[in-house]
Amino acid sequence: MYLNCHTYYSLRYGTIKPEQLLAIASENGVQTLALTDINTTSACLDIVRLSKKYKVKPVLGVDFRNKAQQEFILIAKNNNGFQNINDYLSRFLHNHDLKIPERPEHILDDCFVVYPYQKGKDFKLKANEFLGITPKDLNQLKFSKWNTHREKLVVLKTVSFQNKKGFNTHRLLRAIDNNTLLSKLPKSEEGSEHDVMLPYNELCNVYSEFPNLITNTKQLLDNCSIDFDFENPIPKNQRFLTENIDSDYQLLEKLTYDGIPYRYGNTIDSKIYSRIEKELSIIKQKGFVSYFLINWKILEYARSKDYYYVGRGSGANSIIAYLLRITDVDPIELDLYFERFINLFRQNPPDFDIDFSWKDRDDVTKFIFKTFKNTALITVYNTFKFRASVRELGKVFGLPKSEMDMLTRGKYNIQKLDRLSQLVIKYAKYIQGFPNYLGIHAGGILISEKPIHYYCATFMPPKGFPTTQFDMVVAEDIGLYKFDILSQRGLGKIKDTVDIINQNYQNQPPVDIHNIKGFKEDKRIKYLLKNAEAIGCFYVESPAMRMLLKKLQVDDYLGLVAASSVIRPGVAQSGMMRQYILRCRYPEKRKEAHPVLAKLMPETYGVMVYQEDVIKVAHHFGGLDLGESDMLRRGMSGKFRSREEFLKVKQKFFENCKNEGKSYNLVADIWRQIESFAGYAFAKGHSASYAVESYQSLFLKAYYPLEYMTATINNFGGFYSTELYVHEARMHNGRIESPCINNSHNHSIIRGKTIYLGFMFLQSFESKTTECILKERQLNGKFNSLDDFIERVPISIEQISILIKINAFRFTKINKRELLWEAHLKISKTIIEEHVITLFKTQRINYNTPELPSTALENAFDEIELLGFPLCNPFQLLELPSTSRLRAKYLEQLEGKYIRIEGYLITIKNTKTANRKLMYFGTFLDCDGDFIDTVHFPPVAAKYPFRGKGIYEIIGKVMVEFDCVTIEVSKLERLAIIEDPRYSIKSLNPTFQKKKSFKDLKAQYEQ
Repeated sequence: MYLNCHTYYSLRYGTIKPEQLLAIASENGVQTLALTDINTTSACLDIVRLSKKYKVKPVLGVDFRNKAQQEFILIAKNNNGFQNINDYLSRFLHNHDLKIPERPEHILDDCFVVYPYQKGKDFKLKANEFLGITPKDLNQLKFSKWNTHREKLVVLKTVSFQNKKGFNTHRLLRAIDNNTLLSKLPKSEEGSEHDVMLPYNELCNVYSEFPNLITNTKQLLDNCSIDFDFENPIPKNQRFLTENIDSDYQLLEKLTYDGIPYRYGNTIDSKIYSRIEKELSIIKQKGFVSYFLINWKILEYARSKDYYYVGRGSGANSIIAYLLRITDVDPIELDLYFERFINLFRQNPPDFDIDFSWKDRDDVTKFIFKTFKNTALITVYNTFKFRASVRELGKVFGLPKSEMDMLTRGKYNIQKLDRLSQLVIKYAKYIQGFPNYLGIHAGGILISEKPIHYYCATFMPPKGFPTTQFDMVVAEDIGLYKFDILSQRGLGKIKDTVDIINQNYQNQPPVDIHNIKGFKEDKRIKYLLKNAEAIGCFYVESPAMRMLLKKLQVDDYLGLVAASSVIRPGVAQSGMMRQYILRCRYPEKRKEAHPVLAKLMPETYGVMVYQEDVIKVAHHFGGLDLGESDMLRRGMSGKFRSREEFLKVKQKFFENCKNEGKSYNLVADIWRQIESFAGYAFAKGHSASYAVESYQSLFLKAYYPLEYMTATINNFGGFYSTELYVHEARMHNGRIESPCINNSHNHSIIRGKTIYLGFMFLQSFESKTTECILKERQLNGKFNSLDDFIERVPISIEQISILIKINAFRFTKINKRELLWEAHLKISKTIIEEHVITLFKTQRINYNTPELPSTALENAFDEIELLGFPLCNPFQLLELPSTSRLRAKYLEQLEGKYIRIEGYLITIKNTKTANRKLMYFGTFLDCDGDFIDTVHFPPVAAKYPFRGKGIYEIIGKVMVEFDCVTIEVSKLERLAIIEDPRYSIKSLNPTFQKKKSFKDLKAQYEQ
C-alpha cells in the first residue's frame, strides 16, 4: 500500500536502514511496499534479498527529484521495467547538466508513473500514469475535476523516517547537504514530519472516504513482481569469452597445457597433471571457466604492453592460474590448498587481485571497458564517521570552531556540555555509519552477462567510468563477482629500476626480473632478509616487518611467505605471532602445539598463519564441511559476521567439538585464535605472491641499490617519505644533488653514483616551466649563464626564484643571493608565455650587485622549504652541537641499561593497549644514519608526546628480544635547531637586515 518508501540510501534525506524498513512494514501489517529511494537504486537488491524474512512483497522503483523537489515516481512492473528505470535514471547520473524533467519524455515499458497531485493535476495522463494523493490533498480532491476520475488516483503516503527522532535527523542531514544552519534550512528542502509509516488499517481509515484509491493502489502493486535469485546465485558474470561455453572450456584446457613448458620446462610430474585435471573439473562444474579466461585476456593485453603485474589473493592457490600466467606462484611447490580458492561446496565466487603499476592501471581499465560489453566499476559507501559528523553537525548548529575542535578531540564531560553540544554528540553517534556519499571501490570491476542496469543504476564519477550504486557485498549476493584491477607503487619501482639498469648498463645482458628461482638461492638476498636491510623493498620495509624478519631470522622464501601473513594485525592480537616466533627459534617449543593443529599445520608448527588454516581447522577440528568452513572464514572478515548463516556455522562448530568430546576450554581457545585474526590473515597464495614481489625488489636493492633508490624516489617512495629514500641512497655511497637546470629532468636521474633530484619534487614549481626548460635544453643545449637562461626560457620571477634558491644555477659559481638580485632586476613580474623572435639580440644590462654571502646552513633551510627536507645531515642544524657519542650500533651491548641517545624522527606508529590507552612505536635515525626503534607506553606517551619532525633526546632502557633492540622510553624531548639564518637578526644578509623588498632595492640600483 506504500508507493514511496525511502531508506537512508536516499542520501542525506532518509533515515531508515533497509532491513529496518522491512521490519517496520511487518510490524504495521503491510504486506507490500514499493522501495523508491531518491535518485538511487542502492538498496533495491538488499530489500529483495531480505524481504522473505519479513514476509513483505517488495516492489522496486525510484523517486525522481531535483534536490528535495519531487517530480515523479517510477515503479517497475517487473525486472524489465526495473532495467528501464535504471537506464533512465543513469542518464541523469551520468550527465549532471541534465535536470530531471516534470515528467518522463517518453513512455518507459513495464513501468508505472506516479505524479504528486500538486505537480500533475493539470497533466493529461497516459495509460501507465497516475496521480498520487497525499493525506493533505484529500480535502482539495473533493473539489477537483479528478474526483470524478478516481481510476487514475492512488495513495501517496511517503515513508522517510521511523519517528520524530528520525525526522529531526532528516532535518540535520538536509542542513548538512545544503551547507546551511539548521535555523536557515528552507522548508522546501525538507520532508514532512508526517512521512512515517502508519499501520495498514490506520492508513485505510485515512482514505476511507475514497476507497477507490486504496483499490487502485492495491491493484497497481499486485501488477508488480520482481524476481532476483539469492538462494542459488549462479555466476552472473559474462558467461563465455568465445562463441559458447564448450569452446571456452576447450580454450581454457589448451592454454593450461600450453603453459606447462613455460612454467615447468620439460619436467613430467604426475602431481602437475593430476592437479590440473582436478582443478579443471571443479572450475567447469562451478561455472568459472569464463572468469579464468577473462582474467587471462586482460593480462595478455598487459603483457603485450610490457606492463608489470602481480596476480595475488587466493587465486594464487590455483595451478591453472599459474599456467595461464595470471599468478607467479607455483602451488605445487608451496602445497597450496586449492579448496581455499574454489571447492564444490563454496557458494561465493573466486577472487583474483591483479596489481599493476600506478602508471599502467588506467590503461588496463580502459581496455576492459572497451573490450567487454556490460562493464562497470563497483561503488563503496562512504559513511558518516563520528568525528567528521561532529564537525558537520557543529556547523549546522552554529558552534564556534573552538568548541567543534574540543568535541572532535573528545576532551569533554558530556554532562557539563551545553544543550547544543549535547545534541551534536547525540546525533553524531546516531548517524555514524549512515551512507554519506558513493565512492569508487579500490579496484573492483564487474563484467556482467546481462546489462549492468538490469541490477542497478550507474553514476559517472570524475574517473570517467560508469559505476554501480551497490557495493561488492550486494554484487556477490546476486552472483556478480568482481575483477580486482589494483595499483601499487612497488611495481612501478621495479619496472623503472629495470629500465634504468638496462639503459645505464648496456654492455651487460638485460636484467631478468622474473628469475625468481635464482633469487630464492641468492646469498646477497638472504643476507638482506636475515639482517632486515630492506628499506624501499615491497612489503618488507616497515619497522614492524623488519623487526619480525630479524626475530624470525628469515633467509628463505617459505619463511618470508609465512612472515608476510604473521605480520597481519589479527595474528599478533591472538598472541600467536609470539608463539610462532618462539616455535621458529626454539624447536623444543613446537611440542606445545595441540596434536591435531600440529598435524594440520606442520610448516607453521601448529600456528594458524594463513586463511587456509582457518578452513583446515574448521573442517578437520570443528567438523564443518568445506562450504561451512569457508562461510566461517568469510564471516570473520566482518562483512558477513552478523548474518544468520555465519552465526549458525559458529554454533555448529562448538556443537561438533562438544559431540567429539573436546574440552570447552580447548575449543574456546581455538575459536578465539580463529576469531582474532581470520579477517586479517592472508591466504597463503596471497602471501606467496607478495613474497615474489619482495624478492624482485630485494634483488634490485642487493645489486643495484642506487638505481633502485632512484626509482623509489621517482615513484614517491613506499612506507616512508622521500627523505628517507634519499638518506638510504646516501648510505649506499650515493651522492645526492639538488635539482640542476643543466642536469635534472622532471623525475630524478642517476649518473654513475650521483643522483640529481627531479624538478617535480620542488614545492610550487610548475610543470609547464619544467617542460619549457627541458624542451629548450634539448633543442639548443645546456645553459651557460643566468642571462642565457633568461633569454631562452620564458619564466616568471616566482618560478626562477625557486630555481635559484634550490641552487639550480650552481654551475655559474655565483652566489645564489647575488643571482636572486640579478633575476629580480632583470625579470618583470609579468609572465611571458612565449619569447618573441627578433633579428637582433637585446644588449644585456649588467648591474653591480652587492656581494651577498650565503652559507651551507642557509642552503639547508632553502631545501627544507622547497624539498621538504635538508640535503645535509639534520644533526648539523642543532642549536647546540651534539654531545652524545652513543650510536645505535652499540645499543645491543647495553641491554637492560638506561641510556641517553639522540635520534632524528622518521615515523611514528600509534596503537592502543587492551584497555584502550594510546601508546606509540617510534623509528629514528642516529647521527651515523642507523635506525633506532623505540617503545612509548601510555604513561610516557601522555607525558612526553611527539612534537613534530626533528631531533629528539631519547632517554630509556635498552631492551633486546630475539636479537631485536628497542628502547623503552622514559623521557623524550625535542632538541632546538638553529634559528633560520635567512631571517635571523644575526644574518649577514643585508636583504633581511634592512627589511627592504626586492622592488625597493631594484629602484635603488636603477637610479
